[in-house]
Amino acid sequence: MHPKPAVRPAEPRQTAQVRFADGRIYEAPVGITLETYIEEIDFGLPAPIVAAHINGQLRELTYHIVTDSEVTPITIADSDGMRIYRRSLAFLMVTVAEELFPDVQVVIDYALNFGGFYCEVRGRAPFTHEELARIETGMRKLVDADIPIGKKRVPLEEALAYFEAKGHTGKIKLLKTRKKDYLTLYTLAGAKDYYHGYMVPSTGYLREFALRPYGPGFVLQYPRRELPSVIQKPVEYPKLVAVFNEYREWMDLMGISNVGALNEAGEAGRMREVILVSEALHEQRIARIASDIAEQHPHVRLVLIAGPSSSGKTTFSKRLSIQLLAHGNRPATLALDDFFVSRDDTPRDENGEHNFESLYALDLPLFNDVLLRLMDGEQVTLPRFNFIKGVRETGDTFRISQDHVIIVEGIHGMNPELVRDIPPKLIYRVYVSALTQLNIDQHNRVPTTDTRLLRRIVRDATYRGYSASDTIKRWESVRRGEKRWIFPFQEHADVMFNSALVYELAVLQPFAEPLLLQAKPRTPEHIEAKRLLSFLEWFVPATPDLIPDNSILREFIGGSILRDFLP
Repeated sequence: MHPKPAVRPAEPRQTAQVRFADGRIYEAPVGITLETYIEEIDFGLPAPIVAAHINGQLRELTYHIVTDSEVTPITIADSDGMRIYRRSLAFLMVTVAEELFPDVQVVIDYALNFGGFYCEVRGRAPFTHEELARIETGMRKLVDADIPIGKKRVPLEEALAYFEAKGHTGKIKLLKTRKKDYLTLYTLAGAKDYYHGYMVPSTGYLREFALRPYGPGFVLQYPRRELPSVIQKPVEYPKLVAVFNEYREWMDLMGISNVGALNEAGEAGRMREVILVSEALHEQRIARIASDIAEQHPHVRLVLIAGPSSSGKTTFSKRLSIQLLAHGNRPATLALDDFFVSRDDTPRDENGEHNFESLYALDLPLFNDVLLRLMDGEQVTLPRFNFIKGVRETGDTFRISQDHVIIVEGIHGMNPELVRDIPPKLIYRVYVSALTQLNIDQHNRVPTTDTRLLRRIVRDATYRGYSASDTIKRWESVRRGEKRWIFPFQEHADVMFNSALVYELAVLQPFAEPLLLQAKPRTPEHIEAKRLLSFLEWFVPATPDLIPDNSILREFIGGSILRDFLP
């Protein structure tokens, strides 16, 4: 018989152990902050650590370690870490700006691709160069002083009274529908504010930033994840900025400036009006694009439609085709996917995997040859790609007339290399993206990528049988492809179409919530699902019954009359 293990009474342990992903184990007294552990260990990481995953949960560096824990450090080169860095930097900027200019309100509007928040000031003229320099100097003084960023939970009524005194109407409207009876406020140098998400523990972490004038406002620059120690040179995006400005005008027209105002409209029974006006503005914009194409026909023979994932490109293409038919133009669609090279010839990424998002996964000479021959009126046998076998096969024979406009939808449509043999005067490019500008409040953005991710989670569950975790797991790869093959070419568009709908997150909420709740605990996908669930809590759910059956949103939630429409 084996001897029994010794079992004896014990005193509570006075220490906790932390095991890191590389296998190293460290021990310290119970209650020591995560930051203390991080400061004592050389991880050799290329970017600053600003948080960690602890036992499958995202935690701030101020988190107290009270039990043995599995810890994975998070840097600003990670998506969670960069969100924390940007949010903390925004708090620093707002704190200093409102200290120097007490009678103004700073609004954080939207993100720019080179790494920065576009911001505006309300209640006065835009900040001058000199005033922005004063704000930046004040920020750097607080960074050098390494001031703690604290947080405290306050009763909801106390938070409401505080924001009422400061005149923050967006936050007041938002909090009126909050289900919890408390709110967590962050504090810095005597200032306090609500921010949705975690912060760094002190200002000393926020060393990389810049403030620069940008259009009628200014940009708060931060490093990109890919280059976490570099502030990139600002880039002008006149077409993109014009779309954001147009969307703001649409929101003003509907009286919906933020999530609180949307919730207020729903509570007042105005959601039908908001939906109908939003859809009418979409139809109006699509009709204008179709008119522009029709006026340039027959010179324009090819319409290229591109944009990032879950932008609603498919529904947009079909609605544009219907508008072109109303103008007497006959749309002819080509599927870019049918022009893939054989799988054995597909380029590979840095991990050795097939890179189907690369431009060079397409047979560009064949694609250009087919387009030229079709526009010359020739009869052409099109290819058809067999995705099961990974080879190209013979498709239908096709001929178009001079009345036809060829429509091609795909991620590379803005890239001139896609149609290198086609005379530019024959091409009209449309960039489609869900450029959300409906923010939680004046200091808390709704990232455009979150809107698209929620659309994709709902669509993948509805039509592809994927779980939310499946979609979240693929999302990082999708985003890498967009940054490489889509965003650098967006300003090549002749026109941009914003597919965002001001009401859509209120409708997506009841679809997405049960899917997100199924994410398996202690996984990276569960951490992301929790973040999205926390964000969606701010929205009062809206019924989909009022949404027209040709809406772009129907592409994701189901019930689209256009699903089987082939122009």
